[in-house]
Amino acid sequence: MILGSVLTIRVSLMLSDTVLQPAKPVSLRFLGAYFVTMRPYLLFVSGITGIVGMSLAPEVDTPRALILGLVFFSSYGFGQALTDCFQLDTDSISAPYRPLVRGTLQRRDVLAVSILGLLLCGAVVTVYNPINAVPAMLTVLGLATYTPFKRRWWGGPFYNSWIVALVAVIGYLAASGTTHAEAVLSLAFAGMLIVVFFGYANFVLAGYFKDISADRATGYRTFPVEFGRKRSSVASDLLALATVGGCCIAIFTVLAGPVSIPAALVASLFISGGTTAVIVAQIRLHEVKTDTEAHHAIQPVVHGYILLLSGVATLNQPDWAAFLVAFYLTFMITMKLRPLEAQI
Repeated sequence: MILGSVLTIRVSLMLSDTVLQPAKPVSLRFLGAYFVTMRPYLLFVSGITGIVGMSLAPEVDTPRALILGLVFFSSYGFGQALTDCFQLDTDSISAPYRPLVRGTLQRRDVLAVSILGLLLCGAVVTVYNPINAVPAMLTVLGLATYTPFKRRWWGGPFYNSWIVALVAVIGYLAASGTTHAEAVLSLAFAGMLIVVFFGYANFVLAGYFKDISADRATGYRTFPVEFGRKRSSVASDLLALATVGGCCIAIFTVLAGPVSIPAALVASLFISGGTTAVIVAQIRLHEVKTDTEAHHAIQPVVHGYILLLSGVATLNQPDWAAFLVAFYLTFMITMKLRPLEAQI
């Protein structure tokens, strides 16, 4: 289903040059263009973030897991579309293919749909746990105020990361239906949040490498714009090291107890693959000389993030192993079908 949707979107992009009028919100053209704006190849990032949070709950029934998984999967897209509404200046240079930049979508329509979508996601997780009303609202406010922090070198990656880290917290709260202080204060929970926080911060920082020229031209003083690629690569190394360290902490508690051999095998493949991807990403990032080369380094950063969290989730919920393998394989296919290779 996802594969067919992405192929349809790619065809619509090729035909969009003939479109002169903005798409109406109730039309199929609007849905197709909005789907492109959501970055379908990155929906897996929020998906696995919510899933790893859910995996820490003692027991998660299948209907709840499926509904919440869909909510977390789509939340990244709504959030990405929302932030795009405030970054048309730099996107017009670095990503001219995007429907908002091309005028296929109107800013007011995207704002309305994105906020409505995020509020709907917040409502669902709040139904499963009323405590989620607070972090869900904070994520919406955080996304709406992200752009000013992106303009400051010290703000972008970490400001984005606390928002994504809340997704993992919301996942745990929604799946458990309550708050267990011992679980929240555990090494497993702390390690999981470290992986999410620093892993996503590294993705954001690496992502800035592809937009240096556009950000410089439009006044976005991101870390690479302010300090250059070499120092930014070193900063990225530190974030990557913290990410892998967090993964070690997250699995320490689980491995201290009994673990089934099949689950341990799948988890070890995820974690070793994720660690390898992180190392490859850092090596490539140090070799980046131009914006157009950056995607070769950014891509393994995303793979590493998803693989490491998949490994943690597998150890926490061994029965999810087959689903997580299918989840990652679908992510790989969707990444291959993204509309522009240099954009991640």
